[in-house]
Amino acid sequence: MHKVEHRVIYGDTDAGQVVYYANYLRWFESGRREIFRGLEIDYNALDKRGIITPVVEAHCNYFHPARYDDVVVIETRISDVKEKSIKFDYKIFRKEDRKLLATGHTINVFVDKKKMKSMKIPDDLRKNIKIG
Repeated sequence: MHKVEHRVIYGDTDAGQVVYYANYLRWFESGRREIFRGLEIDYNALDKRGIITPVVEAHCNYFHPARYDDVVVIETRISDVKEKSIKFDYKIFRKEDRKLLATGHTINVFVDKKKMKSMKIPDDLRKNIKIG
């Protein structure tokens, strides 16, 4: 599991200073980026190899609102690895009181950028990917 913090900026919120629902998906992306970084998988290096990892499924359950200036903690873990895809699970908490704000998951598929077709996860990357 990996944790990353984010302070809610005004641009994350709606007119009522409550975080706009789609921003939770952006926070999921931050979690994915950082868990990959921790596994020594670099998105820039993947791109140079002609590999992208688009989201093909996203789900989010909202429990409590985050508000302007809250610090939220995004916890990310890899829950499943298949031949061509990875499933990431997320929990978002308010740091101050550890109140669970949202949970969700995404499934990302490895894609050959040139052919725009799914591909097996390369062996050199697969050895770094850990469930848990």
